[in-house]
Amino acid sequence: MGAIITLSILGIILLYLGLYNAKKALLPVTLVGLVVAIGFYLALWNEAANPIFSGMVVFDHLAITFSILCLVITGLILLLSKEYFRSISENIAEYYTLILFSLVGALLVNCYHNFAMLFIGIEIMSVALYILVGIRKTDIASNEASLKYFLMGAFSTGFLLFGITLMYGASGTFDLAGLRNYVNGVTTVSPLFYGGILLMLCGLCFKIGAAPFHFWTPDVYDGAPILITSFMSTVVKIACFVGFLRLFSTVLVPLDTFWTPVLLTIVIITLFTGNITALMQSSFKRMMAYSSISHAGYMLFAIVAVTINSGSSILVYATAYGLASVIAFGALILVKRRTGSDHFESFNGLAKHDPWLAIVLTVAMLSLAGIPLTAGFIGKFMMFNQAMSAINVTLLVFAAINAAVGVYYYLHVVVNMYFKDPAEEFGKGLDISVNYRVVLTIAALLTIVLGIYPDFILSFL
Repeated sequence: MGAIITLSILGIILLYLGLYNAKKALLPVTLVGLVVAIGFYLALWNEAANPIFSGMVVFDHLAITFSILCLVITGLILLLSKEYFRSISENIAEYYTLILFSLVGALLVNCYHNFAMLFIGIEIMSVALYILVGIRKTDIASNEASLKYFLMGAFSTGFLLFGITLMYGASGTFDLAGLRNYVNGVTTVSPLFYGGILLMLCGLCFKIGAAPFHFWTPDVYDGAPILITSFMSTVVKIACFVGFLRLFSTVLVPLDTFWTPVLLTIVIITLFTGNITALMQSSFKRMMAYSSISHAGYMLFAIVAVTINSGSSILVYATAYGLASVIAFGALILVKRRTGSDHFESFNGLAKHDPWLAIVLTVAMLSLAGIPLTAGFIGKFMMFNQAMSAINVTLLVFAAINAAVGVYYYLHVVVNMYFKDPAEEFGKGLDISVNYRVVLTIAALLTIVLGIYPDFILSFL
């Protein structure tokens, strides 16, 4: 709990630093706070994983590992924020504070052991994001994205709360252990409980952006500032999947004959919706938004075929996706700064003038496409392997077709960078700061290392 308290206090400290114009201290102080939080989690690694605070939270290896992953990705994103936030606002303390508060909500979702804590974590995470998405007050697209996100987020929270209410009405408890005892201890599960499962499924699918509950995702990701989009598509999505996995693996495995067909249908719709719509985009940012929907579909494989290895599968896939997304959105910031556009044509001829950026972005695109020797390939392989052992082959064929479609639109960017000539007015190289070079290089190297030696991260779960 020390990490969550530290980050909560740190958010308030950052507001005071902004108030007294200590802007240069914001990023270093935030990064130090993230390192301290990681230290608190590492200190818990060898301790007994028992629910604490009246059973509200549990710091098991699942919670610790994914929380550290969220902290690392947040740190990488914030290292890209120095010039970015200054270019869109003079008051940047609020950005750091709201990102930290949203991160605190994500960490609570990772470790919840009671539905009350799940709700609190999701709301803390979401409320901060409602503000961050619309923080550019004079940008109509940003304002529209914030309004859509708020309305859809409130709508999904209603589903989630109603589902919790029905499950509580049937079992008499919010505690995951109590819910598991109820499912295992009764001969006939109450119809209320089944209704609660369906409503919670709807609410959680809203949060991860799975179809047919995805319709807010493209416009919100497109309208939000690029760094906020990268945070939403990585840290927020990872935390929601951990919440998803903890509920289904702890409580609902005995009822898998009820919810598996529903979730299988959602997976198929999500894969086809995400990939086909991403294929038709001309904007890099909207392509990444729609592709995030398809990646949610792949990660749902681990929930559908929930086993003891589901946590490891999601960990590898989430790490690969998070690192590649940081590279992709970081490169987009640099390219958009030069061209003023986020269309694929903005990347034309990038390899001729900025070969380093073209190389790291190529690594990210290959990883997202699932090409061998990248972390994305290992993630997809583990998901497909898990699906093959528990699901029919037809779904696996659908997934393979969608993976092939993904290869096409991800390689579209690579083709533009290496085989097309840039517009004359954009012919000069990019001015890339040290922060960007360090972050993108580290992320690209980790992507390759995990693709060659996945045991590097699998040993944590």
